[in-house]
Amino acid sequence: MARLPRFVLPGYPQHVIQRGNNRQQILYEEDDYWFIWDKMNVAAQKFECDIHAYVLMPNHFHVLLTPHVENGIGKLMQYVGRYYVQYFNNRYDRTGTLWEGRYRATLVDPKGYLQAISHYVEANPVRAGLVEHPSDYGWSSYAANATGADDDLVTPHHEYERLGRSAKARREQYAKAAETPASETLLKEVRDATNKAWVLGTPAFCSEIEGVLNRRAQPRPRGGDRRSEAYRRQAGRL
Repeated sequence: MARLPRFVLPGYPQHVIQRGNNRQQILYEEDDYWFIWDKMNVAAQKFECDIHAYVLMPNHFHVLLTPHVENGIGKLMQYVGRYYVQYFNNRYDRTGTLWEGRYRATLVDPKGYLQAISHYVEANPVRAGLVEHPSDYGWSSYAANATGADDDLVTPHHEYERLGRSAKARREQYAKAAETPASETLLKEVRDATNKAWVLGTPAFCSEIEGVLNRRAQPRPRGGDRRSEAYRRQAGRL
């Protein structure tokens, strides 16, 4: 099956994930984490992307970011991926591919989903059983978003700015919301949209994106009900 083209729309956030090939480990030592963090920082500035949330996991990483040019995300991911593979293969005396194919991404409804995705990203170490709380994990944006810790990689989205009138109020509201784990429904919604390259948003937002890009933003409803006898009777087809 042909791969769906990605939704590319400057000014709209996207959730991006890149995994190690066969989910192999890609980050071992502190230097590895610092190297990929630094390359992301350089690439974000070079290719005009604002990173709002991220997490670096042993075998993959997530980024929530807004591109300001059409090819910003693609160039950022290419830059980070290329430089990290060179570094990793040299450091660990190996050759060949490191990544599990192309990165996966979904365009995100900023008003309806941005904060939920930010929390989803930062809670990855908790769901993986690495830590008990997002604050216990050092390689994510949680400290920047929830406590105001310095992190040059993080640029707040305007929806984050709406959380409170002061920086302290925004941090407190963000941290409070992070205490509620994502529902199974949301987890499935995020994973399906990201893995299948659909838009993650409300029906109104998806309709808006369809109008802008002239393509479907979500999969068509399954045809089972439409093919059923009851449906055809109601539609006058029997």
